[in-house]
Amino acid sequence: MGAGHAHALYRAGHSPVHRLPPHCKLLAVLGFVLVVVSTPRTAVWAFALYAVLLGAVAALARIPAGFLLRRLLIEVPFVAFALLLPFVAEGERTEVLGISLSVNGLWGAWNVLAKGTLGVGASVLLAATTELRAILLGLQRLKLPPLLVQIATFMLRYGEVITDEMRRMRLARLSRGFEARGVRHWGVLAKSAGALFIRSYERGERVHLAMLSRGYTGTMPVIDQVTASRTQWSYALALPAAALVVCVLGWTL
Repeated sequence: MGAGHAHALYRAGHSPVHRLPPHCKLLAVLGFVLVVVSTPRTAVWAFALYAVLLGAVAALARIPAGFLLRRLLIEVPFVAFALLLPFVAEGERTEVLGISLSVNGLWGAWNVLAKGTLGVGASVLLAATTELRAILLGLQRLKLPPLLVQIATFMLRYGEVITDEMRRMRLARLSRGFEARGVRHWGVLAKSAGALFIRSYERGERVHLAMLSRGYTGTMPVIDQVTASRTQWSYALALPAAALVVCVLGWTL
């Protein structure tokens, strides 16, 4: 359980952002997102400044723009939902390219797109500069309930194991000439899902018994003590502090 596991979202590096303690980065991202969500949707210029701040962090972390843009595709379902709002929302209407759209819907779509994109961008930057194991250590340092941290730890560790099991079962089906091409094959896929559940459950029981035999009492030992200096805290909180200034100006101007 102590070994780190590489993830597609993480990009190894030695930038100042990479070197910041994980709990500092977690609080910085949380604070930034809260500030962005609190910003009035009519302050369009404020969201542009937020994007500039994230761009500055990405440049400092040496994260390529293409890397970030590809991972922002995860918000495509929210984009589709936002694009529907001008058509289905009620209230005052306006003409855009000959199409009648709701004014409230347009503002709502902008609100979802701007805040959602910035929030996802901040999360992607956190994942790109922090290993998953370090994030869990940061959550532990922030006094998140230990049980939740353990659940997240096991989920990340054994998610890969279950994925490998699914891959082996798929290869076994292919080696026997099976290809799912229609509804009539759903029964085989359902049986495969049931077999995967049983194997996963049995594996979980074996792992639990192995942990008990090694002295597990409900808490995991803390191997690495993550600490942060005042300088590191000041660097990490520079992002939400700058965003807070923009938010205040957005409400007052």
